[in-house]
Amino acid sequence: MTKRKMAAADVQTNGHVKSSKYGDNMVNGLLHKEQKPSAPAGKNTDKDEIQLVLQSFRLLIADLCQQFNMGHPGSAIGMAALGVALWKYGMKYAPHTPTWFNRDRFLLSNGHACLFQYTNHYLANYKAMTWEQLLSYHSERPDSLCPGHPEIEHEGVELTTGPLGQGIANAVGLAIATKNLAATYNRPGFDVVNNHTWCIVGDACLQEGLGCEAFSYAGHLKLTNLTVLYDNNQISCDGSVDLTNTEDVNMKMEACGWEVLDVMDGVNDVEAIVAALEKGRDASRTKPLFVNIRSIIGVGSAVAGKAVSHGAPLGTQNIADMKKAYGWDTEKKFYLPDQVKDFYKDIPPRGETWVSEWNELVSKYKQAHPDLATEFQARVEGRIPSDWAKSIPTSFPAEDTPTRKANNYVMKEVFGDIKAFMVGTADLTPSVNMTWKDYEIFNPPDLKPTSGSVGSYKGRYIHYGIREHVMGAIANGLAAYNPGTFIPITSSFFMFYLYAAPAVRMGALQRLPVIHVATHDSIGGGEDGPTHQPVELAALYRAMPNMHYIRPADSEEVAGAWEVSVNYKHGPSMISVSRQTLPQTGLTSREGLKKGAYVAKEVQDADVTLIGVGAEFHFAVKLAEKLGCKARIVSFPSYALFREQSKEYQRSVLRRNEGIPSVVIEPYVSLGWERYADAGFNMRSFGHSLPGKYIYDYFGFNIDSMKRKTETFVSDWKSGSIERGEYIELIDGPAH
Repeated sequence: MTKRKMAAADVQTNGHVKSSKYGDNMVNGLLHKEQKPSAPAGKNTDKDEIQLVLQSFRLLIADLCQQFNMGHPGSAIGMAALGVALWKYGMKYAPHTPTWFNRDRFLLSNGHACLFQYTNHYLANYKAMTWEQLLSYHSERPDSLCPGHPEIEHEGVELTTGPLGQGIANAVGLAIATKNLAATYNRPGFDVVNNHTWCIVGDACLQEGLGCEAFSYAGHLKLTNLTVLYDNNQISCDGSVDLTNTEDVNMKMEACGWEVLDVMDGVNDVEAIVAALEKGRDASRTKPLFVNIRSIIGVGSAVAGKAVSHGAPLGTQNIADMKKAYGWDTEKKFYLPDQVKDFYKDIPPRGETWVSEWNELVSKYKQAHPDLATEFQARVEGRIPSDWAKSIPTSFPAEDTPTRKANNYVMKEVFGDIKAFMVGTADLTPSVNMTWKDYEIFNPPDLKPTSGSVGSYKGRYIHYGIREHVMGAIANGLAAYNPGTFIPITSSFFMFYLYAAPAVRMGALQRLPVIHVATHDSIGGGEDGPTHQPVELAALYRAMPNMHYIRPADSEEVAGAWEVSVNYKHGPSMISVSRQTLPQTGLTSREGLKKGAYVAKEVQDADVTLIGVGAEFHFAVKLAEKLGCKARIVSFPSYALFREQSKEYQRSVLRRNEGIPSVVIEPYVSLGWERYADAGFNMRSFGHSLPGKYIYDYFGFNIDSMKRKTETFVSDWKSGSIERGEYIELIDGPAH
């Protein structure tokens, strides 16, 4: 299986085959041997049966892509042997109980090869993946279970993949979940959680920065329950991989802390792949396992080993030639011999046996460890105490407080009491204030860091290092492990959620309840300068479907933000908090925050509504006191929550329908506020490097200046010189 004999030029001093030295010699060699597959020993399978299964799979993929002249056939065809090894021999799963808690998890990180997964689901007899559904790949059916990339809503798909690198990072999250649950709940003789995570990656996932972050961190964590299968076909869209990448992948993975195995013939050697999977389950391993499997994209076709087979159907004549070469009827399409169906028929009853055995183990566990079992059952069911929020204080210190510090006031007791919370940060523990008394770090128990505490796999505080993107993607994996079993929390500077944005978006797409805490969220952060002042980033997260972006104004609103975020089950939340201290105005309300916007101070015959947002809410309070006209005050922490309210409520808060204009105060770009306001004090440029107490004045957020501009605006509004529907930028500060 590993270190097979190769030409001297293809062997490194460490004995590994150079993974980037591939080329026509390897392609032609595997093509020559394509008719001679191996069968795993002791599995009651012979080579002829394996050959029939592999040929059937490849031709079915080819026909499915040709049907609507769309799809990605090449990798799916090339990975046929991997599919047999995984679904028939390697994974523990139950297609008729697809949500079984202790099932192995599988992720296809190279999600464009989705037809590989759909076809294996059909062959393994997932009930939802009927023959008609399989034939719907790239059809006009809106209810198709075969979308262009795997999607989490469908049986057997753990997470949506497609953007390259996301899947392997999600897989790290799934493996972390298993490690944490096993360390917390397993007892001698009762391994109630011992599932394995399998992930297939392609060449692209190894190149993406996110993939590199994931491999590095998984190696550091020594996730022995994670096995990655590298479909090494050395082809990308533009051509051969060595056009852009000539690194030695095996040495790179070893340097990242992985154990590496080579399978030299991933086209035919099912026996070697199965042996590698068995090595993945070896309890004596001390590292995650990386299996470098040489395959041929589009194997058996006229474009085998070529980039053209990646993302386009093979063509009717090419497919006919493949069938002819296999000795098949060239006129038959979508043909699966009964012998192939019989090959997989034992999988559902085998899975149900595993489910039954696990249920029996859990029953005995309940008798042996009743209190622990009760807690474990709640985790399985995704339940936290219904009164979890009782630990949130009803009042807070009156002195000026950064809302980042208010996070700790609000949640430290909750984090300590409820094990579902898995809290992490990208190297900013002192800044985000997300720890609790006697918190334990998630780390390998044998790691003795030069600085910092020794952790364990029971730990629930994750030090992600400077890896914002993988932090977000791992959190998605934790959330997807099982609904409600984990409540993942990430934290960083708001600006660095631009690094994490693709993962946050994938969480929103999948409606995964992850809570992101973004500190240093305004120009008020001051001296760090424009690189760290996210004037434009809120617009992205406010626009993101399924996302609750929330900017609380003070400790009271922080309490409401956490309540609504923990209870929100249909997508991620982002709580955006300040570095600088903020006044506790006494006008805010946690219950009001839950509606997205609310009246903080009402004036019935008002001339203007001042909308204060987050860290700048207190500007609205101070401005209202100075104005020579009557001003009501609205706190507006969340577009998304406000949109969920009735039109009647929205009108009662803004009162624009009564002809009262609204002026918003927020040092972000104004995009989006034209929906809710008529004018605003907003940013027209990036920020500047100045101490916080000077920067607001520099950009025109000065009460005297704002008073003059607001009064002029109100006068112009009443005179009719401002058209309704216009949005007026009131900022005086520099636009540089």
